[in-house]
Amino acid sequence: MMSTFLDEVVERTRADVQARRRELPLEAVLERLGPAPRNRPFSEGLVQEGISLIAEMKRASPSKGPIRPDATVSDIVRAYEAAGASACSVLTEPHWFGGSLDDLREARAACGLPLLRKDFIVDPYQIAEARLAGADAILLIVAALDPGELMALHEQASEIGLDCLVEVHDEDEMETAVGCGVEIIGVNNRNLHTLDVDPDTALRLLVDAPAGTIVVAESGITSNDDVQRLEEAGVDAILVGEALMREDDPAGAVHALLGTRSHE
Repeated sequence: MMSTFLDEVVERTRADVQARRRELPLEAVLERLGPAPRNRPFSEGLVQEGISLIAEMKRASPSKGPIRPDATVSDIVRAYEAAGASACSVLTEPHWFGGSLDDLREARAACGLPLLRKDFIVDPYQIAEARLAGADAILLIVAALDPGELMALHEQASEIGLDCLVEVHDEDEMETAVGCGVEIIGVNNRNLHTLDVDPDTALRLLVDAPAGTIVVAESGITSNDDVQRLEEAGVDAILVGEALMREDDPAGAVHALLGTRSHE
């Protein structure tokens, strides 16, 4: 079978994690963890009145290349917070997205919003280092894990006080996520094998999410019309990166996306 983008990035990620484990064992990372913070609940931020925004700090992408390679994390996340985002997503994958755990640490120091570590999480080590760097939630991608791995990583995250955004791309992956009893499901309109975007994916899969599940739409959301369409369908939250990062004024971009008015 031909290797896909997802296969390649997961293989690279596993190798990188093993290298970090050799430098600092998992036990040493766990020893450094303090109590989980109680004032930044990620899941609660996604069920406010109206649709909630997870605004993403993202320097580059494999499909679009450099987006904002010189972006200052602090400036971006403060702008998002001031404009009314409910949470921030921080890309920490270095090779294709230009991110790092230092970006997560800088975001944590700069804003009070709940933070999602956006990466290809395949190992318990990444969960521990995410919390140590200030994350309140992690991304788990069903397509990158077998069901046993997904369940184990989800449980490990919960044990150390992290929420999980569990990402699906099709009906089979939605069934897997639902079977694991996850509370927050992200429906990515982008196929991670081909990188193609189908903006109707989230609307199609929404009906398969059990009542009480928080549903987040991801990828291909660029306008207030897109947001209104998703909100009217019953989507709880959206995760948006590129449409915000390409604008000179990130706060203004948030207001435009959400249809809110700046108080400046």
